[in-house]
Amino acid sequence: MKKLNPSLLESRLTSRMERDLAEHNLSGASLLVFQDGETVFRGHFGTVSPDSGKPVGESTLYRLASMTKPVTAVGILTLYDKGLVDLYDPVERYLPEYAHPQLAEVMEGEIRHVRELNVKPTILHLLTHTSGLVGGDLPAACWPRRVGEVNRTLENAVRWYAEQGFGFEPFSRTEYSGEAAFDVLGRIIETAADMSYSEYLEKAVFAPCGMADATFSPSSDQWGRIVALHDKKDGKSVAVPLPEGCVFGSTPVTHPLGGAGLASTLEDYAAFGEMLLNGGTIGGNRVLSELAVRLMSVPHVPKSIMPGPVQWGLGVRVITGEDYPYHLPVGAYGWSGAYGTHYWVDPANRILAVYLKNTANDGGSDCLTGKYFERDVMASLE
Repeated sequence: MKKLNPSLLESRLTSRMERDLAEHNLSGASLLVFQDGETVFRGHFGTVSPDSGKPVGESTLYRLASMTKPVTAVGILTLYDKGLVDLYDPVERYLPEYAHPQLAEVMEGEIRHVRELNVKPTILHLLTHTSGLVGGDLPAACWPRRVGEVNRTLENAVRWYAEQGFGFEPFSRTEYSGEAAFDVLGRIIETAADMSYSEYLEKAVFAPCGMADATFSPSSDQWGRIVALHDKKDGKSVAVPLPEGCVFGSTPVTHPLGGAGLASTLEDYAAFGEMLLNGGTIGGNRVLSELAVRLMSVPHVPKSIMPGPVQWGLGVRVITGEDYPYHLPVGAYGWSGAYGTHYWVDPANRILAVYLKNTANDGGSDCLTGKYFERDVMASLE
């Protein structure tokens, strides 16, 4: 195991953040790097909005966007540990509306069902972005119509996804599912646990990890602590207005998005990541079995349908090739979010790294700040 040089790490991360703030690439961000039981770096930079003098800090909440997905995956895996679900269970075991899944295609702008799928979609397919649910050519025709009551509750959305169909046979290819697959996983949690998705995560994940501010439905106090969404216009920082009462996009909090709906603090997400780094335990609480953590953090998608140095684990990407360009080692895993959030766990070097910001100007989950964060951390190893 290589050790991080604290002074080098601080110099790299601080100078990078100061440059991004000076160039108006963001208005505020929070970063943490943890190695082998110790916090090596923790920093809060900038303000909660471009026009505010209020600095970000320990109590600041960020919209996690797709960094919700690993949390949903852990929720499923807690049920796996209890014997209540299996990764190879067909979705229809929990949701009867998926008993006859339809392969669909777009014809003259309309979605038409072609035939029933040859392969039944499973929990594993949903977790690895290989289900095909509302995939292929379907999104362009589907998403403009996902409004009103469809968008109001998790149950409505999941039923509507089934009605739209699948763009390809499960496990015939991989295609990132921004919302649909993980909404379905949220409903499976509700069915298997016999309680709401958000209540179950609070009981099984948030409480034992000590994630006091993790929420799909912020309180009035929490709304007052969420950062503004940043954009860059004419070289200056501006705040992007978002629909009132929505954590992600225009989806109301009555629909707790399984793939994008959480807001939380640096401290909370660091606790979640530390639990994974520790093999499923934190603060004397076992959240996941070591087997479940192992299942989450290894690739489940073959290179035949996902070539390159990255494959999908369960709700996370896993580095599988030495040619990964941003220096994370084989076996590191994590994910990002549409508003620029980013994290990874590096078991080989016992590192957890978390970067939280909310921006709309630099590529979302594929933004450069996440890549530079990886490079800066790994370049500080000795």
